[in-house]
Amino acid sequence: MRAVPPLAVRTEFAAAGPGREPLRLLRYWHTLRHLRPIQIYGRAWSRLHKPRPDLRPAPPLRVARGDWQAPAQRRASMQDADTLRFLNETRRVVTPADWNSAEHDKLWLYNLHYFDDLNADGAEARREWHRALIARWIAENPPGHGNGWEPYPLSLRIVNWLKWALAGNALAPEWVESLAVQVRFLSARLEWHLLGNHLFANAKALVVAGLYFEGPEADAWQATGLAILAREVSEQVLADGGHFELSPMYHAVILEDLLDLINLSVAYPGLIPDTLLGDWRRAAQRMRRWLAAMLHPDGAISFFNDAAFGIAPDPNDLQDYAERLGLGPCVIPKAGVTHLAQSGYIRVQRREAVALLDVAQIGPDYLPGHAHADTLSFELSLFGRRLIVNSGTSVYGTGRDRLRQRSTAAHSTVEVDGENSSEVWGGFRVARRARPFDLEIAGLEGAPIVHCAHDGYRRLSGRVVHRRQWHFEEHSLAVSDLLEGVFRHAIARFHLHPGVTATGDGIKGALLLEGGQTVRWRLTGGHGSITPSTWHPEFGVSIPTHCLEVRLARRDCTLTLEW
Repeated sequence: MRAVPPLAVRTEFAAAGPGREPLRLLRYWHTLRHLRPIQIYGRAWSRLHKPRPDLRPAPPLRVARGDWQAPAQRRASMQDADTLRFLNETRRVVTPADWNSAEHDKLWLYNLHYFDDLNADGAEARREWHRALIARWIAENPPGHGNGWEPYPLSLRIVNWLKWALAGNALAPEWVESLAVQVRFLSARLEWHLLGNHLFANAKALVVAGLYFEGPEADAWQATGLAILAREVSEQVLADGGHFELSPMYHAVILEDLLDLINLSVAYPGLIPDTLLGDWRRAAQRMRRWLAAMLHPDGAISFFNDAAFGIAPDPNDLQDYAERLGLGPCVIPKAGVTHLAQSGYIRVQRREAVALLDVAQIGPDYLPGHAHADTLSFELSLFGRRLIVNSGTSVYGTGRDRLRQRSTAAHSTVEVDGENSSEVWGGFRVARRARPFDLEIAGLEGAPIVHCAHDGYRRLSGRVVHRRQWHFEEHSLAVSDLLEGVFRHAIARFHLHPGVTATGDGIKGALLLEGGQTVRWRLTGGHGSITPSTWHPEFGVSIPTHCLEVRLARRDCTLTLEW
C-alpha cells in the first residue's frame, strides 16, 4: 500500500470569525508566495483541461530481451478475492460502487486503485485473485471516471500491472488495451501543479509503458518520461543522497522508483541512454547511503516529516533489491557523527546510543506538503531500542488529528506560547517556516557537541529564537535549550516510545527500557511531568505512550540522560 495526499492542492482556510479575515489572507499569502509559476498554471490547467479517453487500439508490445529481477515487496493487502486491507482498515469491494464509495476514506480508495498486491509478499499464491480483480477493475471503472483515473493512482497502477507482467504473468488482450487507454489519459494529466514525488511517479509510469509497448506512440511516452526524470532526479535527489521532501518514508518510495527504472533498463537493454542510466545508478547509491544513516538500530525508518511504517518497502528489502541489480553492498554508517549536510540531518552513533537530529529546512520552499513543524527535534535509540521519538503519521486529510500530528507539540522539540515553529495548516499547507541557522558540530574525535538555532518563533511578538545543543558523553546525553526573546511560556517535549516506562518527581527520574536497562534523567532550569501521549507508527494506528514534558522555568533548560 502507498500513501499520498489526495487533497494536497485544496484551498483551506481557518474558520471564519470577526477579525480573522486579515490573518487568513496573510497566512494564505505566506503559503502561496513560494509556489513556482508552473504550479499555479498547472493548477488552473488541471481544473480546466478535461481530456477524453483515447480508445484507439494499443500499440504493439516490445519483447523484453533482458532479465527482470524480483522487485522489493510490500505487505500483502488482499485477504480474499474481494476483501482488502489498507492503512490498517479491512473492507470488502463487492459492487462497482465500492471502488468510489463515499463511505470510504479517500486515501483508502487510492490504495485500492494502486494494485500494490500484485507485487507484494506471497503474490504468487494470489494470482487468480489478481486476475479476477484486474478484470473487475476494467469492467467497473469506465475510462476517465472515478478515483482510479486520477493521475497518481493511474501512475502506480500502470507500473504495478506491468511489473506483474514482467514477472511472468500474461496480460489478457483486453487488459493490454486498457493499459494503453490509461497511459494516454495519464500523459494528458501530468501533475505539474504538485511536482515532487507525484510528478516523479507520473514520469516513471510513462517510461515503463514506453518500454513495454513499442512504436511511435510508445517512444513519445518514453521520451516525455525520460525528459522529466532527467530534471527531477537531479533536483529531487540531493548531493548527500536525501530526497528533497525530507521524509524518510518518501525517500524510500523514490529509491524504489529508481531501482525499478534500473531494473527496466536491464530487461530492455540499450533503450535508456547511458548517461541517464549512470545518473540513476549514482543517485540510487547516494540514496541507499542516506537511508542507512536515517535508520534506527531496529532497521526501520525514523519519523521526521510525514513518515510511517508499512508504506514504502522495508529498508532491508530495498538494499537487497539494489544488490540483485548489481549495485553492490551499501556502506553502513560508522560510529561517530554523520552529517547529511544538504538534507540537514545528523546521525550521532556512540557506543549504545544512536541519535538522529533534525537541523533541516522543513522541505523545498515550493513543496512543503509533507512537512511537520519539527525543527530541532530528535530521536534516540539506546541499547538497540527506541527511547525518544517523534509521534509519526497515522492520517492524511484535513482533520484535527492530521493537524495535531504535524504540530510542534507532537515532536521532541520546544513549543513556545502554544504556537508551531512552522505554520502548518490544512492538510498539506505551510505558511511561515522555521529556518535553521548557526549550526556547529564539535568534538568529533571525542564527545560530540551539536548546536543549532531556528527562527520559526521570530514571527511572534517576542521575536523568540530557539537554540538547542546536544552534548554526547560516553554514557550520557545532555540536551540544552535556550530561548532568546520574550515569551509567556515554553514547553520542551521528549516523546517516549511505548515500550518505555517512565517515573519521576519533576526534577529527576528514570526510564526503563523493554530490554531491562534503566536510563536516569534529571533537569536543570525546568520542571518535568510524565504526561499521556500517542505514537503513530503506521497509518490507522495510534498507540498510547507517554511524554516527558518540561516547562521551562527561565530562558534555558537542560535535560541530562545517563545510562
